[in-house]
Amino acid sequence: MERLSNPSHPALEKSRGWINGFIGVLIFSGSLPATRLAVLEFDPVFLTVLRAAIAGAVAVALLWLLRERRPAPDQWLSLFIVAMGVVLGFPLLTALALQHVTSAHSIVFVGLLPLATAIFAVLRGGERPRPVFWMFSLLGSALVVGFALAQGVSAQPTGDLLMLAAILACGLGYAEGAKLSRTLGGWQVICWALVLALPPMALSSLWLAPASFGQISISAWVCLAYVSLFSMLIGFVFWYRGLAQGGIAAVGQLQLLQPFFGLALAATLLHESVSTGMLAVTLGVILCVAGAKKFAR
Repeated sequence: MERLSNPSHPALEKSRGWINGFIGVLIFSGSLPATRLAVLEFDPVFLTVLRAAIAGAVAVALLWLLRERRPAPDQWLSLFIVAMGVVLGFPLLTALALQHVTSAHSIVFVGLLPLATAIFAVLRGGERPRPVFWMFSLLGSALVVGFALAQGVSAQPTGDLLMLAAILACGLGYAEGAKLSRTLGGWQVICWALVLALPPMALSSLWLAPASFGQISISAWVCLAYVSLFSMLIGFVFWYRGLAQGGIAAVGQLQLLQPFFGLALAATLLHESVSTGMLAVTLGVILCVAGAKKFAR
């Protein structure tokens, strides 16, 4: 499959990057409602390792069927960082954190993810956004965090530390994977990362599996399929390609919209209410993303 190359029209390539990134965020946004439904019948930690194992098995099949070449020796360390960040680290740490904090509290930290991604884009990707970009990035993060705090959250040191670790792991995994996608290809990066994580994820799934699955409903299995195939694999195909095309720091700001897309899906699927304040904050976040896009370089 075609890798990313130097585009003839950089502006067009960046636009495609924002489109791919937006599709990735939409796919990731469905993870929250799907996970909420799935954990009603699956243990959270078991769900985390099982979805990674399923995605890893699919990744092995894709790489074998398409006869993809193995990564170069100097690419394996980056793939290991991606696997530890987005395949194992973020899903597991957030699952553990949500045993101590509410979903509303977790939004405080999810609002910091675009900023973390931008910082790692500088440290690992060599990007240098303009100063005004950081202003919009900080303002967007502040809007999301402020919205979460306004919902009324309580301090839980254990959950807070786990969420902070999750955000750092995810931001590093996003930036590292996007940098590697420029030479290895977006879908290849996530597939090889899933392959690296497959052995411990598969063994953990067998170890943590319940004695019987007879009480698991069809809707829970559908949700498991979504978080396994879309959240762990298909979403990353668009996301990593978008980051590589449009810039890690810039396109990463689209993550500011993810909590609100997730809440909108939850309102549709789970019949949860969406307030006027939520819509107002969403509009402010959209303006911040647009500003970050304009001043990213």
